[in-house]
Amino acid sequence: MADTADTAPDSRAAPASERFSRSQKAFTMAGALLGLLLAALDQTIVATAGPTIQADLHIAPEHYPWLTTAYLVASTMMVPVWGKLSDLLGRRAVLVAGIVVFLTGSFLCGAARSTLVLILCRAVQGLGSAALFTGALAVVADLFPPRDRGKYQGLFGAVFGLSSVVGPLAGGFITDSLGWHWVFFINLPVGAVALALIFLRMPALKPEGVHGGRLDVPGAAALAMGVVPLLLALSLGHGASAPRAGGFAWGSAPILGLFALSAVGLGLFVWRERRAKEPLLDPSLFRLRAFSAGNAAVFVIGAVFLASVTFLPLFMVNVVGLSATHSGLTLTPLTLGVVTGNVLSGQLVSRLGRYKALMVGALLFLMGGFAVMGFTLTPDSSQAEVTVKMVLVGLGLGPSIPLYTVAVQNAVPPQRIGVATSATTFFRQLGMTVGVACLGTVFAGTLGRELRTRTQQATSGLPPGVQQELHASAPGGLGGEGAPQGQKFRPEQVKAKLRDGFAEERRQALREGPEARARVDADEARALSTVDRVERAHKEAFTLATMAVYRVAIFVALAALLVTLLLPELPLRSKGGPRKAPAKA
Repeated sequence: MADTADTAPDSRAAPASERFSRSQKAFTMAGALLGLLLAALDQTIVATAGPTIQADLHIAPEHYPWLTTAYLVASTMMVPVWGKLSDLLGRRAVLVAGIVVFLTGSFLCGAARSTLVLILCRAVQGLGSAALFTGALAVVADLFPPRDRGKYQGLFGAVFGLSSVVGPLAGGFITDSLGWHWVFFINLPVGAVALALIFLRMPALKPEGVHGGRLDVPGAAALAMGVVPLLLALSLGHGASAPRAGGFAWGSAPILGLFALSAVGLGLFVWRERRAKEPLLDPSLFRLRAFSAGNAAVFVIGAVFLASVTFLPLFMVNVVGLSATHSGLTLTPLTLGVVTGNVLSGQLVSRLGRYKALMVGALLFLMGGFAVMGFTLTPDSSQAEVTVKMVLVGLGLGPSIPLYTVAVQNAVPPQRIGVATSATTFFRQLGMTVGVACLGTVFAGTLGRELRTRTQQATSGLPPGVQQELHASAPGGLGGEGAPQGQKFRPEQVKAKLRDGFAEERRQALREGPEARARVDADEARALSTVDRVERAHKEAFTLATMAVYRVAIFVALAALLVTLLLPELPLRSKGGPRKAPAKA
């Protein structure tokens, strides 16, 4: 039968989770959590230090996104490779190797003195972070039986959430106090502590029944050929109405070429995996409905997980009126909602022994949160109002990390826990990249269209000379053409420039007589009032663009709900007996 692993467990084998002492479990969990914290914090800390790094190294705007892109591409590409290695060599070996590679990349990043070196070293960091993501989540499956895994997986999900709060604060403090180099150097002592904990008490955690075996290098090369161009295309592509430095339009030759190369690589990967003796990602696992449906749901949820928070700071800066620093901190309530959802859902799964109802309930809650954000935001929304709405979204997103990982791990035999966990991580990261690219296009397209329409309406009827002056004074022009999406319209600065220009006209009008001066005064009053209307138009445009993202996200969450309904709910065993391995494809 296709769903061989969806049957009752084979209880003949002794549960691995009962062979380890309490101290071994504690040290192993502490080391894995610290390792995961390294990888999760690095993404948010570096983002905060980015402007300082750019100024110090004189990084060109078109090269700046590569600080993040290099890390993301390298990490996503290596997740399945580290997952397979963890099944072949054991979790301890992979965690140690991952931490060493990550710390090496961190040291080299901190010592970098050029843009190229820093970007390459960020890729090295990404290679190591993939091992930390995969190995840490697989450790839980080795130490605890399925019924208890939820509450511990929730801890790892909480690390992701907390890193997005602590990261910006720590990044800003370290950059201001010690310099941006220490944003990378600070990883070294934390990584040393993680290595000490792992070496002291962590067992090898090599799955039973795995003897010999080699990494499918041709499969790994084909996967890299499929994934790297895809992620580059998604990271660098943009709509024609929203150009950005270092990017290309979706229909341009470079982006289409990357997509074509990715399609060839992924085709070769599928062909190779169906014939490999030790496949990197065993195709037979996709016969298991719990595995295939679970990973499909993880991919779809990933598409809205990151995108749901990416565009909020722009709304908080341009509509609510916060500074860039404070706008990042306003994500704290959403993050706390994610952490709470993580921990509570994990605890409930461990107590109830069931997970599907919680998945469905969380997705319904998430759709409700998206609906609130997509239909009730206004240009007059306050920080407190948005905060409450963000908590709703966070509570809906929270359970997505631990519950689907538990479901997928519960469906496969222990010998393939590493591959299954890496698949879940891979599809989640891939979904996040796709989601940010697609919803970013929705945001940018809506913003550009609304900015043009509303600012043209606001300035209609003004004398051509005044309109020209307004266009010259506003950032990127009143239509927003060429202005960065995060650049705030500053009415007081625009008014000051206009007053200076009209002061010169007024001095000339004094020589022409009272009528000329009255005309200048009237033009100035109309221009200054138009600035207020343009400011309102900008707020309305950013509001509509943000709402458009959440309205599309409702349908993405609905798709995740439909896929989740197809997910079979297998009993969560309390004693850890292994499931039978599925037949080879």
